[in-house]
Formats: sequence, structure tokens, C-alpha cells
Amino acid sequence: MNAVALIDKDRRTQAERTALSDARMLDAAVELICAKGTIKTTLKEVGVVAGYSRGLASHRFGTKDQLFTFIVRSVGELWLKELSLAVKEEVGVNAIGAAIDAHQAFITQGANNIRAFYILWFNSIGPDRGLREVVANIHLRRQKDVESWIQKGIANKELCATIDYQGAAQNFCAAIIGIVYQWLADPENVERIKELHTILKAQTTLALGKTH
Repeated sequence: MNAVALIDKDRRTQAERTALSDARMLDAAVELICAKGTIKTTLKEVGVVAGYSRGLASHRFGTKDQLFTFIVRSVGELWLKELSLAVKEEVGVNAIGAAIDAHQAFITQGANNIRAFYILWFNSIGPDRGLREVVANIHLRRQKDVESWIQKGIANKELCATIDYQGAAQNFCAAIIGIVYQWLADPENVERIKELHTILKAQTTLALGKTH
């Protein structure tokens, strides 16, 4: 390492060093989960693959469940930001269409981060309450976003006022998770995943009964 790099390293604040180590351990954990699965992924190995000591991940997270919760929260927040950028000011069917396009890109281009995220998502039905609560919160936030898009579409008379916006949002989110499961089972079949997103977009438009 050259002198400038050493100086830059020394100038990092504790918060910056923590953020860097978190990012490296996130990448390492994602790599291990995708390669070996959640059961065989260990905190010791996460620390080593990240380029740190065998004990750093244990010191930082305490347990694998807390590490997994960190991964889901980190990637989940990234997705919500991407969703916000994709939808912008759209409402109703247009907002949902933009969200579907963004989700397709997110899972097909996001590679290991997204795969690990959804592996842990499905694992959240297990006994770890912390992970389950984080996943449930992300799922609820997604559903509330969809409800809001539909309600705004109703308000501007794009959509029929009698639509069950809560039921429609629940069905939409369930369909998205179904597509994710297909992707996890057959990640190489990108064209099929694209087709499923296209079908969902058409079905959602039909179900919501766009008025104009």
C-alpha cells in the first residue's frame, strides 16, 4: 500500500471505517449465501472473505440471524429507493407498470445481492423473529405503496371508485413474490421472467379497469 493510501486510511473516521467494513461483509455474506446456502455460511468465513479477522463479523453482528437481518434491511432499502426513482410522480396503472419494469430489472440485473435477499426472504418463515419482522415490514411498505398508487388513480378518476384497493395491492404483491420464486428456481431463464412480468402488467391493468 502506498503512502497516500495509508494517509487516506488513517484519515477515515470511525463511522467511515464501520461503513466500509459493513459493505465488505455484506458483499462477502452475499457471495457465501449464494454459493453455499444459509446453513453453511458462517460468521467466521464472512469475516475472512471480507478481508478481516475471523472474529470481526461475530463482533459486529453477534449471530448469523442478525447478519441476515442486516442483509435484508440493506438490500430492501436499496430496492425501495430504486422503486421511488422508477415510479416518480406516476399514479394508478402507470405507477404499477413502472414498478413492474423496475422489479424485472432489479432481479435480473441485481445478481447475487438480490438472490441472497430473496433467499433470506423465504427463510424468514423460520423461527428468527427479527428477520421475520424486517421482511414483514418491507412487504407492508411495498403493499402500502401500491395501495397509494391505486388510491391516487381513483382520486384523479383514472380508476373506478369501487376498486378494492387493499385487495388489489395484496394480490399484486403476492404475484410479485410468485415471480421471484420462479426466478430463484430457474434464474437462467431470463426470458420467462420477463414474460411473467409482462403478463402481470397486463393482468393488473385489466383487473383495475382503467377508465381512460
